[in-house]
Amino acid sequence: MKFSNAWLREWVNPSLTAQELADQITMAGLEVDAVEAVAGEFSGVVVGEIVGCEQHPDADKLRVCKVKGHPDGEMQVVCGAPNARVGIKIPFATVGAVLPGDFKIKKAKLRGVESFGMLCAQTELELGDDNDGIWELPADAPTGTDLREYLQLDDSTIEVDLTPNRSDCLGVAGIAREVGVLNRCAVQGPVVEPVAAKIEDSLPVSLMAEEACPRYVGRVIRNIDITATTPLWMAERLRRSGVRSIDPVVDVTNYVLLELGQPMHAFDLDKLNGGIKVRMAEQGEKLTLLDAQEVELQAGTLVIADDKAPLAIAGIMGGLDSSVTEGTRNIFLESAFFAPLAIAGKARSYGLHTDSSHRFERGVDYRLQEKAIERATQLLLDIVGGEPGPVHLREATEAMPAERRITLRRARVKNGLGIDMADDEIVEIITRLGLEKLSENAEGWTFLVPSFRFDIAIESDLLEELARVYGYNRIPSISLTAALDIVPREEADVAQNRLEQTLLARGYQEAITFSFIDRESSAKFDPEAEPVALQNPISSDLAVMRTTLMAGLVKALQYNLNRQQDRVRLFETGLRFVPAAEGLKQERMIAGLIYGTRQPEGWAGTKDVVDFYDIKADVEALLAHYDAEAEFTFIAAKHPALHPGQCAQVLRNGEEVGFVGALHPTLQKTYDLPKAAFLFELSQDALGQSLLPAFKPLSKFPEVRRDLAILADAETPVGDLLKVAVEAAGEYLTDFNVFDVYQGKGIDFNRKSVAMGLTFQHPSRTLNDEEINAAVDAVVRELEQKYNASLR
Repeated sequence: MKFSNAWLREWVNPSLTAQELADQITMAGLEVDAVEAVAGEFSGVVVGEIVGCEQHPDADKLRVCKVKGHPDGEMQVVCGAPNARVGIKIPFATVGAVLPGDFKIKKAKLRGVESFGMLCAQTELELGDDNDGIWELPADAPTGTDLREYLQLDDSTIEVDLTPNRSDCLGVAGIAREVGVLNRCAVQGPVVEPVAAKIEDSLPVSLMAEEACPRYVGRVIRNIDITATTPLWMAERLRRSGVRSIDPVVDVTNYVLLELGQPMHAFDLDKLNGGIKVRMAEQGEKLTLLDAQEVELQAGTLVIADDKAPLAIAGIMGGLDSSVTEGTRNIFLESAFFAPLAIAGKARSYGLHTDSSHRFERGVDYRLQEKAIERATQLLLDIVGGEPGPVHLREATEAMPAERRITLRRARVKNGLGIDMADDEIVEIITRLGLEKLSENAEGWTFLVPSFRFDIAIESDLLEELARVYGYNRIPSISLTAALDIVPREEADVAQNRLEQTLLARGYQEAITFSFIDRESSAKFDPEAEPVALQNPISSDLAVMRTTLMAGLVKALQYNLNRQQDRVRLFETGLRFVPAAEGLKQERMIAGLIYGTRQPEGWAGTKDVVDFYDIKADVEALLAHYDAEAEFTFIAAKHPALHPGQCAQVLRNGEEVGFVGALHPTLQKTYDLPKAAFLFELSQDALGQSLLPAFKPLSKFPEVRRDLAILADAETPVGDLLKVAVEAAGEYLTDFNVFDVYQGKGIDFNRKSVAMGLTFQHPSRTLNDEEINAAVDAVVRELEQKYNASLR
């Protein structure tokens, strides 16, 4: 929002300089981007009048003018402007004047004729873009008056960068209201009285899309003089707000937009067919806009139409065919309220952005339309004349925004702002902002929110307003203190950072990938799950929520390989999102990936590549935190993302915890990986809690070890043999390990040899041979019965 400081001062005039005012409203949340002079620096320029104009004797394109306005009388000026003629008022730079760029006017001789000054164009004074000739001032401009004084050029423009929630300040009235609140000054805008109708003409209006446009105000004005000139004061205010003057009707609608914040539009009444219909466009309808661009309208776009065709895209831009032109005599003024959601995004979809769409998208005061149309009528009658008809209002009451009533509690003010504010000050600030106090009780107050404040809806919004107006710089910085209870932590819980530190110690690096992936990757890694689709994805590559962390890690591996990192160890912790019968299940996961050589490159290292047992060892290191080695088992399994022959399911007491294995060969080829990658993914929730350690007295008696070599079927998992052996060995078994597995010469092709060591120890005495032999025999016997195993 860009506005003139002098224009604002007509509404409210605090004792502040322009820069002080800019600083003040910036601190109040309306950030000022720039404070700039409205014109270039110049002096010695007066309002001149050409009283004589003759052709230069030696130059076809030069004229010798007699100009009034100098204190010493008429001056001779040689001018080359094509529009120089007797009777016009122009800017006259006298001898000694200094123009922008430190250009000094001196007495000169052009083709033998003396010239005592210069007649100026807009661009030469940095007062506009017109460079076609000298600037023609209004006929009533007082000759001889200093131009800066006449045009009030000792002024500045203030440009405010508003946040989207402060649409109420997209007009001088809104800015003035804020300044009045901050300075406790009276705000006095122009008096807007209803304009009496002189004719009975009106247009029928049908609201066919009431939710999108619940309020529409229109008025017919006949017999206007479109050839009238926009007053200089209005054109200057428009220019200082960054708006170009076009014609009186358009200028008035733009002026009301800048003054009150209400966009308006004027149609050429004689170009309309029947009444006005506010409806949704039909797919494929076409409209030529004011900028001569033809657009094909999309279904769902709100339009203003007559009985035959669309006339304008509602709240964005009017159509060329119904626009006001040099031949217009009768107009239909429109002032409406369009719901922000009905306009939001529509301008961008057509490659447009207008002052109207900028305001309607953020919210316009839904009670302002009648005042705006009366103000516009008032201005138009003063400039172009005409005969106004009655104001015609159509309103869908049930579709209008509901009244908002907010209760503000005294205790909440103290707790939220950290300061004590007197009740009178709280009420004064809130009511000066335009809210109406409805009631008061021991707890607080109830206020009614005005129609122009779309951003105030809850109690916290009122706290923000109090802090903003009271002054952020007046609120002391106080360290917050609070009595906090120490929350007990279950000793059996395994903290996530312990798992992370374990992986870091084993050479992993943490990766953080998106929680959403493309649908194709989701189908490759978890084809049985139907992922949750995002309603508004960032891109098609991030369209669904992940059901596994593996996809992100494999893409991270591919990214690293493309940058010559051929030894990769990554892990990630995060949520996966799995649809469930009771809704979306969000499960905490920890996943890892290894790729490349087992050891970093070095003179003492080998070039062996990682295999399944490397990543299985990493998983076992994580499981060791749960002190429940006997409860965790690995069994051969299948997973759509893992190699069919190198995949294990991780169980705790028979319940699935996760998977570990090599990446599926198909996926390895898809992602162009030269070597096999190995992954694991575990559910932190399913891992459960750690078993708490319990002290057992140390035995001072000797250990006894027995080694067995067992022949078993080659397909029998060693883990199953171990489980049976431990159960059969008895209570005095203190350690058990497998130290060799052999298949080859000397053994049946379908059998394998498993060498295991059993260590026994009694807590209070020395075990004898009979007890040891009995335990070993029990192990052999159980293995023979259950797995057809025998001693080698």
